Amino acid sequence: MKSITIKGSERESVGKSATKAVRNAGLVPCVLYGGVQEAVHFTAEEKAFKGLVYTPNVHTVVIELEGGKSFNAILQDIQFHPVSGSILHMDFYQLHEDKEITMEVPVKLLGNSRGVMAGGVLNLNLRKLKVRALPANLPDFVEAEITNLEMGNKLYVTDLVTSNYKVLHTDNTVVAQVRISRAAMKAAQEAAKAAKTPAKGKK
Repeated sequence: MKSITIKGSERESVGKSATKAVRNAGLVPCVLYGGVQEAVHFTAEEKAFKGLVYTPNVHTVVIELEGGKSFNAILQDIQFHPVSGSILHMDFYQLHEDKEITMEVPVKLLGNSRGVMAGGVLNLNLRKLKVRALPANLPDFVEAEITNLEMGNKLYVTDLVTSNYKVLHTDNTVVAQVRISRAAMKAAQEAAKAAKTPAKGKK
C-alpha cells in the first residue's frame, strides 16, 4: 500500500485550553495509539492531511515528529467541525511489521461486463471492502473482475481473487451485480408479446 508522510510536532499539554489554542493556531490535534508505550500526542497543519483525507484512495502514514521520531501508522478516526467542515481531531494507530491490521480499501472494477454490453446496468454494491493483512501486504485496492457478469448475475466476495490478505465479509456478500435495465426489460416484454401475437393473414 502507498504511504504518505505527515510532519508534525509532539505536544505535552493535552487539556481543553491547550487543544483550543492548537486549533486557533491552524493546527490539528492528533493522537497515535498502539505503541509499546503511552499514546503519542502531536499536532500538524491541516493542509498536511489533504492527500490522506480528501481522496477515495487509502494510504498508510509515516508520522515524522521533530527530534527524529518516526512512526508507521494508519488513520483510525477523524472528527470534523459540523459547520465549517474543518478537521477537529485525528486518531492514528501504529503499525507493527509482525501484526496484522484491518483496513477498508476501495474496490477496483476490471473488464467490461457482458451484461452491461447487452443493455444491463452495473451496480457497485460495495465501494470499499474490509481486509486484514500484515502491513506489508495491505493492498491499495481489491480487484473485482466483472467481464463474465451476464445480465442478472452477481459478483460475490468468494469470486474475488485475493493474495496475502483476507476479505472480512461473509461469503454471500454481493460486491457488484448487473441489473436488467428498463429499456432491456421493455424490449424483452415487447418481443414476448410479439411472439404470442399471430401474424396477419394467419389463423
